[in-house]
Amino acid sequence: MKVLLVKDVRNLGKKGEIKEVKDGYGQNFLLKKGLAQLATPKVIEEWKKQQEELKKKLEQEIEQFTKEKKILEENKIVIRKKLAPVGIQGSVKKDDIAKAIKEQLNIEIDKKHIELKKPIKSTGVFDIDIKLGHGIHAILRLEVVGE
Repeated sequence: MKVLLVKDVRNLGKKGEIKEVKDGYGQNFLLKKGLAQLATPKVIEEWKKQQEELKKKLEQEIEQFTKEKKILEENKIVIRKKLAPVGIQGSVKKDDIAKAIKEQLNIEIDKKHIELKKPIKSTGVFDIDIKLGHGIHAILRLEVVGE
């Protein structure tokens, strides 16, 4: 029996491979558990279409992240905080940075993707690492200004 693996199966193969297996193993384990589909020409054709669509979607996401990276690295974000006797009141948090990016550059960034090595508790210019996805990182220049 020929099957198309839908998921990785240990000691058999990786997702997307077509394998020849014994009928009992294919029927009672692989098909029943949803690890594979019967490798008919129709199923194989649908699988190829799905993979092409996923590839196109991935390319579009990478293109979008590259555009966002360029915008983030070319611009500077300014955050205003009240001054304290030493530094600023409180600190600049990931939430504040994400909100400022949305307001000033109109780019939606999840606060979980912002890397702060240490809390920002003073005025000045800081470089912030932002993970956009698919291994694409942007370095954002952040200026904290006291009021």
